[in-house]
Amino acid sequence: MANFPVALTIAGSDSGGGAGIQADLKAMASFGVYGTSVLTAVTAQNTVAVTAVQEVGPEVVEAQIAAVLDDFDIKAVKVGMLASSPIVRAVAKGLAGYCGAVVLDPVMVAKSGDSLLRDDAVAALADELVPRATILTPNLPEAARLLGREPADSIPERTEQGNALLQLGPSAVLMKGGHAAGTECHDVLVMRDARPRVFASARIDTRHTHGTGCTLSSAIAASLARGHPLPAAVEAAHTYLHHAIRAADRLDLGSGHGPVHHFHWDTRHDH
Repeated sequence: MANFPVALTIAGSDSGGGAGIQADLKAMASFGVYGTSVLTAVTAQNTVAVTAVQEVGPEVVEAQIAAVLDDFDIKAVKVGMLASSPIVRAVAKGLAGYCGAVVLDPVMVAKSGDSLLRDDAVAALADELVPRATILTPNLPEAARLLGREPADSIPERTEQGNALLQLGPSAVLMKGGHAAGTECHDVLVMRDARPRVFASARIDTRHTHGTGCTLSSAIAASLARGHPLPAAVEAAHTYLHHAIRAADRLDLGSGHGPVHHFHWDTRHDH
């Protein structure tokens, strides 16, 4: 019998369950992938605000990575919230001997607007982990912060910023367009030695968008864990997230930015 595909998420916990580790594991399960996890921080969080953050000690983060990699055949790793430069360095050290795909989501700000990455950690992220990434998945403000620029307005600007981020070392960059205006959302995939690809979907009018970045990057990692090539993995994840957002109003959870519907394909629990 073939081995069940296994992926690893390295991220923070969201007590509201819509983002972070919780969203990652739900997305991976939706793709038929067994998800393992390494916790970098515990947040007191709901759909309205992040009210407290407790970082996990770097040595414990590194020990978690070692424990998972020692016992599981990890096909892909998703890296999310890292909080501080010591944690960034611990993750880089923990993944030093890992040769599989790494999806790096440079989580900097929660949907509520609360900061999730210290200023000193941005430089550490660019130096220590971005060059290791199979694909970097920034939203427009995150890409701008990594480059020290203003957020890109147009698809050509996103492509140009994606190419600039490639110079930092990742094999590919997905410039996510969720923060842009317009009736369509355009994600731009920039790769080495290949033409850029644009993934478009109709923008959905909903307040339930909590955890979209975590969900997308985890879906990419899950698809890669299943053996799909990168462009196909991005396309599958883009389509999955679009439907998860479209179905989010069926959940209608929380009074702020509610979560997307990770199991939108399963209508047995919808009422």
